[in-house]
Amino acid sequence: MKILLIDDHELFRAGLKLLLANLADGCEFAEAADLNHALALAGRQHFDIVLLDFRLPGPSGFEALAAMRAADEAASIVVLSGEDDPLLIRRVIDAGASGFIPKASSHATMMAALQLIIAGGSYLPPHVLSIAHDDGQAQSPDEAPPLMSLTDRQREALRLAMQGKSNKVIAREMDVSEATVKAHLSAAFRALRVHNRTEAVYVTARLRLTI
Repeated sequence: MKILLIDDHELFRAGLKLLLANLADGCEFAEAADLNHALALAGRQHFDIVLLDFRLPGPSGFEALAAMRAADEAASIVVLSGEDDPLLIRRVIDAGASGFIPKASSHATMMAALQLIIAGGSYLPPHVLSIAHDDGQAQSPDEAPPLMSLTDRQREALRLAMQGKSNKVIAREMDVSEATVKAHLSAAFRALRVHNRTEAVYVTARLRLTI
């Protein structure tokens, strides 16, 4: 697993590397202190996971997120930030991130969040998950139907969508048409009782599901 750490604080990057190395064997790390360096690294190789500090020197925030998404369409991008405003987090997920970890998280919380992400899940802070969806109905674990009804291909499409990948990228990785991807995702969203990828990220994060 190749992981790119983008943060201007060397000690924070070192701490993340230590945590991740303890959670999974065989991780390969690359580091960048700013967006330009990160884009140069992404131009030379693909990363499975990108941990992106939301406030970098120079270009940052949504500009940095969009640039990294364009540079490595297949990467799972997780934003780390000192901010934890629910509206900001929602916008980050809408923009293609697959998770959000506040930098103020405790050591145990950070460990659990990174472990979930490595396993293929999504992490969002608990105070965000208590907020209802757009339709005003916050889905509880008891209400959410299991994913066992989905086929392997439907689960694969959902997993790739949860990573923030576009239908075009998913179609290419699965070697199917975009129409087939849309059909797979429609079935997956029905199983989760959601309407789109962002809501799916919220539900799977709330239920600690791995796809």
